[in-house]
Amino acid sequence: MSTEMNREQKRAMKRMGALNEKGNPVRTQPQARPQGRDEDKVGPAQYMREVRDEMNKVAWPKWPEIRRYSLIVLATVIVFTTYIGALDAVFGVFSGWLYKD
Repeated sequence: MSTEMNREQKRAMKRMGALNEKGNPVRTQPQARPQGRDEDKVGPAQYMREVRDEMNKVAWPKWPEIRRYSLIVLATVIVFTTYIGALDAVFGVFSGWLYKD
């Protein structure tokens, strides 16, 4: 596998500080993660309050919409099931003729 980079990759890496003046990759030590970041963590009660607040922002569908979409899905499933069943029956008859049961 080649380690050569095109101009665009070199420019991007130079902007990030990953290349020196000659265009060679610079090895840097991984940055240490800061310790003591407990202020980002929340307890279970706070988490559940935030979940409830976010769920209240959701635009839930009304019952007429749910019924209409359910009927559309059910009709689509019935149509496709019938179509695939008919194709299966036709191919079954053809394969029966082909292999002479």
